[in-house]
Amino acid sequence: MVRSGQRTSIAGKVALVTGGARGLGAATAQRLRDKGAHVFVVDLQPDAGRSADHGITVLRGDVTELGDISGAVERVVAEAGCLDIVIANAGVAAKGATLRASSPARMHRLFDINVGGVLNTVHASLPHIIGSAGRIVLLSSVFAYVNGAGTVPYAMSKAAVEQLGRGLRVELAAHGVSVTTAYFAMINTDMIRQSIDEDPAAQALLDTLPKVLHKRISPESAARAIVAGLSRRDARVVRPRRWSAVSALRGILSPVLDARMAADGEIQSLVASLDARVGEDLLTS
Repeated sequence: MVRSGQRTSIAGKVALVTGGARGLGAATAQRLRDKGAHVFVVDLQPDAGRSADHGITVLRGDVTELGDISGAVERVVAEAGCLDIVIANAGVAAKGATLRASSPARMHRLFDINVGGVLNTVHASLPHIIGSAGRIVLLSSVFAYVNGAGTVPYAMSKAAVEQLGRGLRVELAAHGVSVTTAYFAMINTDMIRQSIDEDPAAQALLDTLPKVLHKRISPESAARAIVAGLSRRDARVVRPRRWSAVSALRGILSPVLDARMAADGEIQSLVASLDARVGEDLLTS
């Protein structure tokens, strides 16, 4: 059975991080390397990142293509002999827009990456992870449980990842495999800067949340939380920690906050501005 809470060493483990050429993925790969892991990174644009400069093996691959990720996994096993840790980090967001204004093609592409890519990563790596009684980390978001108005497809994709993590943890417990689901709010990455900071309407909608929930963290801080969580085989990692209370009380808070958002004139005005963005929901990563 999976035991959580007791810290175990990362040194000597073989890890694979998807979307690891920059941002949170790169920071996580470097943190694993610093802890003594043998780290491989899979990314669609490997030359865009810093990982290759830090002694990490960088592979090119598209997580939406099962053949790509399966090939990457087999190369890792061929070179390193096993696979102990998989971190399904690759993901995208979209410029704020209502569902009505969103492009079907872009919504489908977002799901292909954020959900299909995670499923492909898990499917390709699972035989080896079971063989090593290893660890899986899935990147969800606080948007799995807060109202996703203005970014509904993204919120839906992260809720799907949450359910995947919960189900897998039960299904894989008898194999000694742990599954950690990470929930982050705002991380200072290019994706957040493009989808929030450079979009006044999205920023204004975010500002309607209580100010105590506005805190941002660095990719390095998030990476430290991920590696600490997987070293303890924790079920959940939440940062900033204050979001843990929101998650714990979601059954009570969500109906109240949803009703408030539906009735608030300022929020409805912001939603109306997002409703005018037909075809403007560009993906960001």
